[in-house]
Amino acid sequence: MKDIEKPIANQGKLTCNKNILFSIVNLATKEISGIVGLSSKTGNIFARLVQNKNFNGIKIKYNTNGYLVIDVYIDVYSNTKAPDICFKVQENIKNNILSMVDVKTAKVNVHIVDVVIKKDEEDENAG
Repeated sequence: MKDIEKPIANQGKLTCNKNILFSIVNLATKEISGIVGLSSKTGNIFARLVQNKNFNGIKIKYNTNGYLVIDVYIDVYSNTKAPDICFKVQENIKNNILSMVDVKTAKVNVHIVDVVIKKDEEDENAG
């Protein structure tokens, strides 16, 4: 993926490194309560070898109109509601990217890969 280059009226252009986008998506995802983290169990083997190790669980590409299409693969806690958490992740990523680098997103696809039971929930179920 290329760096983002955006012309700014009569002032030149803004260039944004792709790792900045990965960082924004990473932080925006982890801000939502109920998320364990980004999943490392995503994609095929080739994609995992090529992908940046610091940002496993995130795929970013451009559509034909130049907007971002983002796929986020997450692990969540068992006491979360999937539709609610996915909506919150989508909105947070869109808002953070728009406010920080002024780039529009076409889609934010959220994939729940794993559900994790908290240690205290395991103890309650055992007793």
